[in-house]
Amino acid sequence: MASQKHLFITATSNVSWKDAIVQAVAEASKTIDYLTSVKIMEQRASISGKKLAEFYVDLDLTFTIDRERED
Repeated sequence: MASQKHLFITATSNVSWKDAIVQAVAEASKTIDYLTSVKIMEQRASISGKKLAEFYVDLDLTFTIDRERED
């Protein structure tokens, strides 16, 4: 039986919400094996003047636990 874990993170970008998500998944995949899905929990942004300045995304990353893995 496969087990999965969830990791909740907040990602930021000064480009877009999509960029924040893509960067977060790329960074997480460097140290976490078997990523299987990402769920966008919330999006928000800071405003500077009359423009969106920084984009924030709360993510739920899911990965499979490999019980057969040797360290």
